[in-house]
Amino acid sequence: MIDINSLKFDKTTGLITCVVQDNLSSKILMVGYMNQKALLKTMEENRVTFFSRSKNRLWTKGETSGNFLDLIEITPDCDQDCLLIKAKPTGPVCHTGNDTCFNETNPSFSLQHLESVIQDRVNNPSPSSYTSKLLKDGINKIAQKVGEEAVELVIEAKDENRDLFLNEAADLMYHYLLLLAAKNTELVDVINVLEQRHNSPQS
Repeated sequence: MIDINSLKFDKTTGLITCVVQDNLSSKILMVGYMNQKALLKTMEENRVTFFSRSKNRLWTKGETSGNFLDLIEITPDCDQDCLLIKAKPTGPVCHTGNDTCFNETNPSFSLQHLESVIQDRVNNPSPSSYTSKLLKDGINKIAQKVGEEAVELVIEAKDENRDLFLNEAADLMYHYLLLLAAKNTELVDVINVLEQRHNSPQS
């Protein structure tokens, strides 16, 4: 939990700068300002609220457009005078309709997004979902599917059909992520192992 009393709000304006980052893509979405009330409201409601200098009031991002920023995490910088806010956007962030206020495209799909979809099926099974069905079938069935997809990928790697190869690679990646979820682990856990190996003297 963030310690508000340790933050250095500007002595003149009572504001602190906030850099908003997409939790999944890591794209910088926008920069805004908060006073203590805006920060408290953000933490209480888990939706990012700023202090609007032009309107001179609290302003919840998306209150007009419906494109809210769902709060994931707040981290102060080393000087305690700036906040990094990780959030999940529910639509374009900029008032111009762009994904970000820096005119960048924020990809709506990533491996992290796929992981979140799979995790949602873990938490909220659906009878019509292929993912839910495999999860219900159990770890052995999921592991079997990973093996099957790996073999099919190897077979396609020996041929020259790029589309078939990519489709088999996608199938393997999906089932691999599903296996991780079934084992209550995430891709980041695997990345951490790879990082440890990379940093070891034997790498």
